[in-house]
Amino acid sequence: MPFKFTKNADGTGVITTDSGTVTTPIFMPVGTAAAVKALDARDISETGAEIILANTYHLYLRPGQNLVAEMGGVSRFMNWEGPVLTDSGGFQVFSLGAGSRGEKLSKIDEDGVTFKSHLDGSIHRFSPESAMDTQKDLGSDIIMAFDECTPDMADRPYAEAALNRTYRWAKRCINQWEKNKRMGTNGKYQALFGIIQGSVYKDLRIEACKQISDLPFDGIALGGETIGYNMESTLEIVSWLKELLPKDKPLYAMGLGRDPDNVVEIIKAGVDMFDCVAPTRLARNGALYVGEIRGDKFESEFENGRLNIGNAIWAKDNKPILDDCDCFTCKSGYTRSYLRHLYLSKELSYYRLASIHNVRFMVRLSKESRKLPR
Repeated sequence: MPFKFTKNADGTGVITTDSGTVTTPIFMPVGTAAAVKALDARDISETGAEIILANTYHLYLRPGQNLVAEMGGVSRFMNWEGPVLTDSGGFQVFSLGAGSRGEKLSKIDEDGVTFKSHLDGSIHRFSPESAMDTQKDLGSDIIMAFDECTPDMADRPYAEAALNRTYRWAKRCINQWEKNKRMGTNGKYQALFGIIQGSVYKDLRIEACKQISDLPFDGIALGGETIGYNMESTLEIVSWLKELLPKDKPLYAMGLGRDPDNVVEIIKAGVDMFDCVAPTRLARNGALYVGEIRGDKFESEFENGRLNIGNAIWAKDNKPILDDCDCFTCKSGYTRSYLRHLYLSKELSYYRLASIHNVRFMVRLSKESRKLPR
C-alpha cells in the first residue's frame, strides 16, 4: 500500500508503510550495517522501537546491494519485521575526511560524488540516480534523497552552492524514483523524503524549505552538520521553518538523539522522527541514561543524563540502572554493581544489556514526550 501519514491535533501522528505502522514522534535506533550494535531483532522489538535506520553507504560496500536484494531486502535480511528507513549515503561520503596521507577521500562534482572506501581504499561513485537504485535494491520502506551535507563552518557562497546542488539532485532523485515505480526490488512501496540544507543561514534554510516542500516528496528532513550536533541552532532552524513546512508530511531531524533533553526539546518543537547512533555507542562506552521528565523538561542528577557505570561508586550498588525502568535489563534484576563488573571485564553481555537499556530509554522518553505541548 502507498505510504500514508496522518497528523493528529495533539501533534502525534501515524506513519503507515507496507511493513507496518509507526506512531510519531518516534526515536529510530540506528542499525548502520543492518544491525543495531549488540542487539538482535527480538531485543530491538522488546525495546518498543517501531522503525530502525540502516545505512546505504555501509550496506553498499558490504555485503553489497545485490546480495541484500537477493535475500529479500534489508528487513528480511536482518530478520526485522518492522519498517526500515535508509539514508542515501550522502552524509557518509561527505564526512569521510582526509586519508592517512592527507589526501581527500571524496570529491564532489555536479553529477555526484567520487569516494574511496574506508574499508579497502577502492574507488566508488554515488549519484542521485545510483543512490535511488541502491536503496531500491535494499528494499527499505523510507528512502532519502541524495544531498550535499553542509558543514556548520561553511561560508555563505559554499552553503548556497550546496543548497542549489541539493535541489537539482532532489529533482533527479524524484525522476529516478518514478522510473523505479516508487518500489523496492522486494515489491514494497518506498516513500521518498527530501532534505533541507542551508547550513546556519536563515534565508538559505527558508529558501531550501520552499524548494524541497514544493516537490512531491512523502516526507521532509532537516539535514546538515548543525542538526542534532548543535541543539540551540537546531531548535532555531526549526523555528524558522515551522510555519513553512507542509502539515501533511512527517518532519525528520537527521542524526538527532544524543542526549535525552535533545529528544524532549525536539518533540516540543514539533519534529516527528529522529535518529542517532549515540544510545548504543554511549552504552558500549559505559554511559547509561538516567533521568525523567518533570513538568515539561528532562531532569537528571547526572550531566547530560548519563551515569558512568565504570565509576567505583557503583561497585557495591545493588540497584538497577534506573528505578521504575521497564527495560529488560532493569526489570530482570541486573544491578549497577554487576553491570560495572561486566563493563570493566569487557564481557560481551555488558554491551547487550547496556544497549537494551539506552535504546528502551530513548523510545520510552519519546512516547512520554508526546504528552508535552507543542
